[in-house]
Amino acid sequence: MEIKILSEKTNKLLKRKEIQFQVEHEKPSGTTPRLEVKRAVADALKVNVDLVFVRKFETKTGTHTAFGTANLYDSVEDAKRVEPAYIVRRNIPEKPKEEKKE
Repeated sequence: MEIKILSEKTNKLLKRKEIQFQVEHEKPSGTTPRLEVKRAVADALKVNVDLVFVRKFETKTGTHTAFGTANLYDSVEDAKRVEPAYIVRRNIPEKPKEEKKE
């Protein structure tokens, strides 16, 4: 997976950087999972992965190229204050479900 940062804009009011990116993925089976993209964006920006929140990520039909937007916050608290709850949930890895003991 190859990532390219297309633009980076600072939003001082919301204490974040708004990032637009492009991902070239090799998987013929479909779009790369959101958490992998989140890690790739964090690596490209050289920041902590917990501070990056991918908002939108879409593969163009018939290609292996996806475009998306992400926000990089100063702290996780700032992100939880600003981002909608469903975006926060999408960007947090799922915990393994515990088996019911009977």
